[in-house]
Amino acid sequence: MGRSRYKFYEEQDPYFITSTILEELPLFSKPQITQILLDQLVFLQQQRGVTLYGYVIMGNHFHAVVQGQELSMKLRLAKSFTARQMLEVLVRNGHSRWLQKLKWNKRSHKIYRTYQVWEEGLHPKHLTSMDMVCQKIEYIHFNPINAGFVDAPVDWRYSSARNYMKLKGLIPVTLFNG
Repeated sequence: MGRSRYKFYEEQDPYFITSTILEELPLFSKPQITQILLDQLVFLQQQRGVTLYGYVIMGNHFHAVVQGQELSMKLRLAKSFTARQMLEVLVRNGHSRWLQKLKWNKRSHKIYRTYQVWEEGLHPKHLTSMDMVCQKIEYIHFNPINAGFVDAPVDWRYSSARNYMKLKGLIPVTLFNG
């Protein structure tokens, strides 16, 4: 993914990914923008053959454990699509301060764009064992607790923790049984 030193090497293995909004703007504090990412995660699963084992969406970033062929390309296209959709929402709803920040802080090499929504890359971490996958899913689910937002993983709406507790989550995930 771009200039990152992190790469997807073993396509048959799962990866822990992180993606952050440029300048850590809390765009995901807006449910309409968060829904764009949730819809894209469902699309990746249903239409692009990506297995999603777990996710959490925080105010300015998200983490996920994913697996599939050609992940780099599929996730790059997903970020591009979600960026366009998010910008449409920001323009439509008059979020001029955020738009100004996304324009002002755009990286200089992004010469064919007015705005940049995402930081570059996904920082994929290759998960080579079942223990590593379980540890990353637990990390994902405890992220809102560690940030001081909730007391229990299932209390965070934008996470797969509910799925793992056999409750209805916002989107489907493939439960990892490691």
